[in-house]
Amino acid sequence: MTLAMRFVDEYRDADKARALAARIADLCEPGRDYKFMEVCGGHTHTIYKHGLEDYLPEAVTLVHGPGCPVCVIPMGRVDDAIHLAEQPDVIMTSFGDMMRVPGGNGSFFDATARGADIRMVYSPLDALRIARNNPDKRVIFMAIGFETTAPSTAMTVLRAQAEGLANFSVFCNHVTIIPAIKAILDSPDLRLDGFIGPGHVSTVIGCTPYEFIARDYGKPLVVAGFEPLDILQSVYMILRQLAENRSEVENQYSRVVPWEGNLKAIEAITTTMETRAYFEWRGLGFISHSALRMREGYAAYDAEHLFAVPGGRVADPKACQCGEVLKGVLKPWECKVFGTACTPETPIGTCMVSSEGACAAYYNFGRFSRERVKEATVRPQGARP
Repeated sequence: MTLAMRFVDEYRDADKARALAARIADLCEPGRDYKFMEVCGGHTHTIYKHGLEDYLPEAVTLVHGPGCPVCVIPMGRVDDAIHLAEQPDVIMTSFGDMMRVPGGNGSFFDATARGADIRMVYSPLDALRIARNNPDKRVIFMAIGFETTAPSTAMTVLRAQAEGLANFSVFCNHVTIIPAIKAILDSPDLRLDGFIGPGHVSTVIGCTPYEFIARDYGKPLVVAGFEPLDILQSVYMILRQLAENRSEVENQYSRVVPWEGNLKAIEAITTTMETRAYFEWRGLGFISHSALRMREGYAAYDAEHLFAVPGGRVADPKACQCGEVLKGVLKPWECKVFGTACTPETPIGTCMVSSEGACAAYYNFGRFSRERVKEATVRPQGARP
């Protein structure tokens, strides 16, 4: 079954969604339950914004994974960034969704209130412009994100080198998706039947890196787009594989994702960055070779080389269960502080801060409990009872 469409409304067509829902129900084996993980936080928001769970039979459960880059940043790295921002003559620059992420020493907003110069940017090139305009300051870009945003950081470093800008550097917190998925597959906490693969990351790395999931673990993975029908079709494709006793990587998002990835973007990353021996992920602990750092040849643009960084670890607040939410072990409403002490206005954990965080998705779209979801939703024919 293919979806040939040109405009966004076509990807939100209720009749097509109902047709897909019926096909999904037909593929479900009687008496069997299915659990699929949508790795990307963007998928989580689409699922709950459009009520996609209510198009699925009771046998199919979707759980969210660690694909929110802000959510997996540990509190210690936030404190390290604040430490850098508070050094003399430093301007720290950051994407907006990092500004409210809590560390042990507060957030970027708190540090700004204490006198640090921290500026929100929309691109690392904005940070480069600030460095150009402030030659007497040392400008640091707080680089976060999966392989999706790493190329823009890499290209900015190459631009800084070409221009000879010595006052620009990067505090590199880029992480990579494959080791995180492997850590989840090796975890005893969660049984999964398949994966809805991340669309944005895959525009860079392609589909080949996921093949070990099907080959070594026997789990289907379908790289998916971000519209409602993209996700429903991906669920259908996973179920069809299971019904046919197949475990393969398939590309539902072929209109955007090339199978081999973006070779120019990969080249920029590998030219300027290398993998770290290990890196701490919030909720998942230390994962080997799961993050990037600047190569030695680009040490002049590496804030961790230019400044003394404390590198301390900070334990998550005991009341916060972001770790379990990130691994898909808990639904956000099962966290003790969800929607009470922890809200988007007063976040305790990162999952409530980011625009891709699972807790923010549940909170913003009224998914406070399973009972409330069932009471509030008008269900299409053939969906969950």
